[in-house]
Order: sequence, then structure tokens, then C-alpha cells
Amino acid sequence: MNSRSTSGTRVIRVDGESRTESRDVLATEDPLEIRLEYGPGEDRLTRTVSVTMRTPGHDEELAAGFLFTEGVIEDPAAIREFQRPERALEQFVKVVLDENNVPRLHQAERNFYTTSSCGVCGKASIASIQTVCPFKPTIDSLKVSKQVVVSLPGTLREAQAIFEQTGGLHGCALFDIKGNLIAMREDVGRHNALDKLIGRMFQDGKLPAADLVLLLSGRASFELVQKASMAGIRIVAAVGAPSSLAVELAEEMDITLIGFLRGARFNIYSGAERIVN
Repeated sequence: MNSRSTSGTRVIRVDGESRTESRDVLATEDPLEIRLEYGPGEDRLTRTVSVTMRTPGHDEELAAGFLFTEGVIEDPAAIREFQRPERALEQFVKVVLDENNVPRLHQAERNFYTTSSCGVCGKASIASIQTVCPFKPTIDSLKVSKQVVVSLPGTLREAQAIFEQTGGLHGCALFDIKGNLIAMREDVGRHNALDKLIGRMFQDGKLPAADLVLLLSGRASFELVQKASMAGIRIVAAVGAPSSLAVELAEEMDITLIGFLRGARFNIYSGAERIVN
């Protein structure tokens, strides 16, 4: 956990007729600028590709995961190094690419446009994801028992150290088919948490994660299913509800999508054959 992931604040606690002053712990929310340096020799360029509000910590994973899930880079070997600011007040991470690797910024721009307007573009958004996704759907024999599925939220909550302190963070995690926790990340932003998680797997050369199960602590939006698809994940479970376009994308990309995972109950919106008794 990063020491800047939480912040202290004064709070007045009200309980019936009583008021008491105490200290509370909050999840930190700070801006992070993601920069990209690329190009040959003296013609190298530096470009800001995103500014996001995130919980400090795992910033390099966030940058790498963002660039990968948005289709800008495909290979972790493309990244030469990460650069961070010398002054504490500056908050950015610069991803420096090898000279031989050209980022697919035009793909990202199209993807940004379609996903930001997904309420009206529908099938166009799904088509754009299919274009940039490096891992195409294949026939698989992946099966997960419903007993494992219902155990996942409890395991995630136990691993969420910052959530336990603040109650104010989204979490996501990858599990094997027996329910063992492989990796977990949390952040004030749902998308950031997943980018951090996928960024870690991407840097470790562990993608596609086709034999793992992704759990989301909130709802399953189109963008989150998109990121899962980019990582080659075949099963996505969410504690909350999926959106209509998330279900459409899951069906198109042959992803098992589970929603409303609470207690012993859940709904399967696509790919039900992968969940067994």
C-alpha cells in the first residue's frame, strides 16, 4: 500500500442527539497525467494521452494497463522505462517506449470516441473493440463451479486493505478456477483499479489471462468488459449490475458475464456453459 493512498481528516460524528469530533481515514484522490514518449532518435515526441483521478500507488501499472487496454501498445517489451517527476507537487508518469515501437494512437483515439459515446453508437463501439483486441475468442474448456463463484466477493473484501480503512474504494481481482486469489488492486476509480490489475499482468507477461476469473466490486460497465476482453479474460463476475452494452459486448466476445453476485445468488448474462454445479 502506498503511504499516500489514504488521508486523514476531521469529522463530526452524529449519533442520535450526540455529536463527537474525531479523525477519519479517507481514500486519497489525486490527478495523474499519463505521458507517452516515442519515436526515433532526435525526433522523439512526448504526448499526454490521459489525465485521470486515481488513488496514488501502482501508478506505473496504471499507465501500462491503460495503454494496453486502449490498444496503444501490445507488447510489454515496448516499454523501455517509466519516468516520474522529481518534484513532489507534480503528478505524472511518463512511459518511454523503445525506438522501434510505434504506438497505435489512432486506434486509441477511435476507441476513446466510440466508448465515450456508447449510449448512441452501440454496435460501432463493439466493432472497434474487436478491431484492436489482441486476443481473439477461441474455443475453450474453462469451467468454474458455482461454489467458487459465490466465494469470490468474500475473498476480495478480505484482501482490500484500503477499503477496510476507508470504505471508499473499488476493487477488482483475478482468481484461478479453484478460487485462489492471484492478484488484486483497488482505486477510487473502477477503470483505474482494473487498469492497475491488468497492467501488472501485462508487465509480468501473463496475458492473456484466459484461465482466470475477474471479479469487480461494483457494476459491470461496457468499458470494464472492454478492458477484460483486451486482456483475454473469459469470465467476468460483478457484485453489481451489468449495462446492456456490457452484455452485448460479452456475447460478441464470448465472455461469461455474471452480475448481482451477492451471497449464494447471481445472474448469468452470457456464457452460462462455463459455470457448473
